[in-house]
Amino acid sequence: QVELVESGGGLVQPGGSLRLSCAASSILFCVYDMGWYRQTPDEQRELVAVISPINTTDYADAVKGRFTIVRDNAKNTVYLEMNNLKSEDTAVYYCNAKRTLLRQSYWGQGTQVTISS
Repeated sequence: QVELVESGGGLVQPGGSLRLSCAASSILFCVYDMGWYRQTPDEQRELVAVISPINTTDYADAVKGRFTIVRDNAKNTVYLEMNNLKSEDTAVYYCNAKRTLLRQSYWGQGTQVTISS
């Protein structure tokens, strides 16, 4: 059974930093696009960052220059380094593993990130 387990969320002040982790099991991690999405109660889930099997990356405009996505295939883990956090970054952050051509997509349970003074 495929499992994605996120960790690293929490409460931080504006301008602070957090690092999210997503550990995957029961998939051939290295061939999946790995992404981070976020969702607030009033909004649809949106893409934050994605990294391909060959380490090409893409970011939402709102986080460019502040967030960095990195994968460690040896540990089956993807990270999201978040710096200069803003109140509008507050959301539940979800990890996703996707193989589009095979129509495979798996989600983690989410981790809450709250930016507040």
